[in-house]
Parts: sequence; C-alpha cells; structure tokens
Amino acid sequence: MFGADLRLLLAGLCLLLAWDASDLDMRVALLFGGPQGFAWRDHWLLAGLMHSGGEAVGTGLVALLIIGVWWPPRFARHLTRGQRVGWLAATVASALVVALLRRTSLTSCPWSLAEFGGAAGHHVSHWGLHLHDGGPGACFPSGHAAAGFAFLPGWFVLRRSAPAAAGVWLAAALAAGLCFGTVQVIRGAHFPSHVLWSGWLCWATAVLAHHGADRFARVRST
Repeated sequence: MFGADLRLLLAGLCLLLAWDASDLDMRVALLFGGPQGFAWRDHWLLAGLMHSGGEAVGTGLVALLIIGVWWPPRFARHLTRGQRVGWLAATVASALVVALLRRTSLTSCPWSLAEFGGAAGHHVSHWGLHLHDGGPGACFPSGHAAAGFAFLPGWFVLRRSAPAAAGVWLAAALAAGLCFGTVQVIRGAHFPSHVLWSGWLCWATAVLAHHGADRFARVRST
C-alpha cells in the first residue's frame, strides 16, 4: 500500500504546486475582501462559533484519543494499545508539523496586507523564504485547518480492519479541515493555499508515520 499512498501524495503535491504557480490565491481572497478589509472578519458566526468552536472540537478529540488509549470506542477495540498510542502520536505530530512551520514562516495573513487595507507590504509568495512582506508573518500554513486535518492518521490505522469506520473518519477529518479552513479564508485570515498545504502536510505526516510504524513492527517480528 505504500506505493499507492506515495503516488497519491505526489499527485497532491503536483496539484498544490500548480495552484501556487497561479494567481488563484489572490483571486479567491478578492471575492471576500478588498481595500476596506474583510467584511466577515469579526462576524460572530465565523469568528466566534466556527473559529473558537473549531479549536474546542480539535482539543476535545485529542482528549478522546488519549482516553481511547486505555478505553477505546467499539470500532477501535480490535487495535492493540501500541497501535492506539501510535494513532495518538501521529495525530499530535501532524498538528505539530503545521504549528512549527507556521511559527517560522515570514508569510503574513491576507488581512495584514496592503491589498486588503493592512499595514504590511504587498503579497509575497510563501515560496519567497527570505522575503518579508513587512507584516507579522507566522501565517503559513493554516493552523486552524489542521484542527481537522491532523486527525487524518485515523484513516490509516482503521482502513484494513474497520473500513467502514475508516471511511467515516476520513470524511469527517477532511470535511472539518476544509470547513475550518474555508472559514479562515472568508475572514481574511488565510489564503486557500495555506489551507491546502496544511492538509497535504498532515496527510504526508500520516503516511510516513503509518508506514514507518508498519516497517518497525515487521523488523521487530523478524
């Protein structure tokens, strides 16, 4: 399965690079904002319920995974404790990869840029690693989208032994990540590429963690 997972990962990377080579980030942002800023930035539904609520949901699910190491739900009872620990570790690792990259990024959020009434300079691609846009930075990739995408490792853990539960888990993680990310795009907190890269990074972390754990288990059994 590693070959198929790797091919899918590389296909996603190619699509992301094609997106980055276009001007679609700015085109989408201009649908929701302009020189006067973003109209939905402080709306109670997006800024309050969806933003703060998304963080609470992510934290709550991590807590459930921690509890599940000792008291797993029915669909995960067939997993060994080591597999459940690995599931938790891969989820936390996915979130940490996004958080660490975000902390070191020079890319500022759209609402900080001059194009949208902010005090920073003009938009600079996140590939301009040594170029500063004059803003606060630390906005790439999307940390909020990772509150959903970080749970993608559950698909890999469950897909062989509980395919139905794995499918539901995958759909829920993708839907949550895209929902949380879309909210932030509408508010002007992120460009779409920030969300898409967050999803790809979490997926890549899940693939590496899963197949790394499989390889380690095979080596130990020989």
